[in-house]
Amino acid sequence: MTDSLTGIWDGTYVQRQVGMVTFLATLIETGGAFTGNVTEPCTVPGCPISTHNASIAGHRSGSAVSFIKRYEPPGHGYGAVAYEGTVNAEATEIDGRWKVPGAAASGTFLMVRSGKPAEAVAAEERAKEPAR
Repeated sequence: MTDSLTGIWDGTYVQRQVGMVTFLATLIETGGAFTGNVTEPCTVPGCPISTHNASIAGHRSGSAVSFIKRYEPPGHGYGAVAYEGTVNAEATEIDGRWKVPGAAASGTFLMVRSGKPAEAVAAEERAKEPAR
């Protein structure tokens, strides 16, 4: 198994008064920096959209991982969220804490690598890029 974070990740985070929320993340890592995207359900009562999309930008140094998730578009109680975590030795799990900058909201998260090989994910991402 590769130690790159590139791949599909099944995730959960715990939010007070909401409980556990599931999400799906796609990460592409290059030289310790990574980007990606996330889809997750809207958990705000009466939310007019059922699924939120967000972008991720972060970095990894050894086993320490940190990233910012930005909801696109922000709204319905969703903006930017900071994540700090640790990746295991096999690069199959990332766990840690999330916090909304400037607010008291925080909690825990866990991401587990999906069974899809990282190489297939990278090929799919390259295929999505516009031709130059």
